[in-house]
Amino acid sequence: MVKSDVKYKFGGKIRAIRERKNITLKEVARLAGVSESLVSQIERNKVSPSIDTLLTIADVMDIDHEYLFNDYKQNKQVSIVRKDKGSTLALNQVTLRQLSKIGELPEEHAIEAFMLEIGVGAEKGDLEYGHTGKEFGVILNGQCDLVYGTETYSLNTGDSVSFSSDIPHTLKNTGKDLLKAVWIVTPPRLLFARK
Repeated sequence: MVKSDVKYKFGGKIRAIRERKNITLKEVARLAGVSESLVSQIERNKVSPSIDTLLTIADVMDIDHEYLFNDYKQNKQVSIVRKDKGSTLALNQVTLRQLSKIGELPEEHAIEAFMLEIGVGAEKGDLEYGHTGKEFGVILNGQCDLVYGTETYSLNTGDSVSFSSDIPHTLKNTGKDLLKAVWIVTPPRLLFARK
């Protein structure tokens, strides 16, 4: 237990429920296996109990754990890129349209997603260098070859692929139509930040 400057305060909820149920401090302490003084200090937010103690007190008073912690739920960010607002990069018949990005570097789970379009006969990538990370793609329309190191994989509409990006790789449109794919890279290559 840490005294003073209690950051997470559960005391008010615990006291309100205990009083509503007409349970004494002594009874809660006995059922939870702690001192009456400790329960009193927790209710007055004078001490920060261990998680075991807090959950034990909640259990003996039949307090829902989610209710106890709902004031401290973290708000997660939602990233939305509207279809007419995303950044676009275009070079040599290859177009990338930003879909969304989750997280900022150096966050471990940061990803970058984009709509990839490759003109007939054009290609994207590099057969000399790879880069750190992983990639995942879904072919929405067309045909292509993924050249990955010394191997070549043919992909068609509806196929999906994932691979480690550290091996040199290219994606070439081998079909008769514009190749369209959703592509996800982690960690982000910050393609749109370079614009």
